[in-house]
Amino acid sequence: MMHFMKKTDPIRATHGLTVESVVRPSLEELIALSRPAGGLKLAKPTARALQSGQYLSRFKGRGMEFDETRLYTPGDDVRNLDWRVTARTGKVHTKLFREERERPVFLSVDYRASMFFATRGMYKSAMAARLAALIAWSARRHDDRIGGQIFAESGSTELRPEHGHAAVLRFLKSLVDQAQPPKLGGLAESALEEALMHLPRHARPGSLVFVFSDFRQLNPASESALSRLSRHCDGVLVMIHDPLEQHLPPGRHRYGDGVHELVIDADRSTIAEYARRFESRHDQIQTLARRHGMRFVSCCTTEAPLAVLQRGGRFIRPAT
Repeated sequence: MMHFMKKTDPIRATHGLTVESVVRPSLEELIALSRPAGGLKLAKPTARALQSGQYLSRFKGRGMEFDETRLYTPGDDVRNLDWRVTARTGKVHTKLFREERERPVFLSVDYRASMFFATRGMYKSAMAARLAALIAWSARRHDDRIGGQIFAESGSTELRPEHGHAAVLRFLKSLVDQAQPPKLGGLAESALEEALMHLPRHARPGSLVFVFSDFRQLNPASESALSRLSRHCDGVLVMIHDPLEQHLPPGRHRYGDGVHELVIDADRSTIAEYARRFESRHDQIQTLARRHGMRFVSCCTTEAPLAVLQRGGRFIRPAT
């Protein structure tokens, strides 16, 4: 399917949004989401990873922060020997670590060309920005560190997780500044793959990672990257779609992006095949998430962003 705007069915703003904010939310709008974000609660990390000594941590895959070096005593883990201090002093020393109890929240936002599409509601990219902003503000309330990744055909921007109000504002400003429809002709086939392959490198173990995307061009390499990510992080895959991508109305439809036009004559068989392809892709992402212990959330661009996230299950839930 080509990602053109439907000429015969203009965007209808919903949820009190202006036409401009349907296309590209302003920084002021994303900042204002801090209040409704109070209706979200991010769940605690899951207990899957075993620390050394067979201690089952409540903090899944949480990294260990260096605390101090002391003389080796029988029973210490030899993998933690401090060879530099041992060589310098002539006495065997071991490193001590303390468990890091904070959790980074990492938000990956898809700004590829396919996300700048709408027939009703808002652009998929605008929905992704609002969803990410709500999670960022919720993480701020929990005093978690906030970082992110914004990717398109032209490349990817990574923001290292940091504490505080300023970290949220930095992320929101990047969402607004980069919300520009990419020029046609980019390598959409590899953009998603490259972004997902970078995720395990930037999202440290123990992170709660959200991916907001339509997941078009998802290939085996992308799936492998998500599999690697799930081994050390909790993950939520948020699949965003426009109503037209799910159901094709009968009749003749004309679409355009200002340069190209596409005309579709939708008869009964075409409509059925169209719906089947969407359901197949939807089920593929859902099955992938379930297989790797990640949460799957389906989001239509006509829905209220807060209501979408409140369906997030074990990683996101309404605040009590």
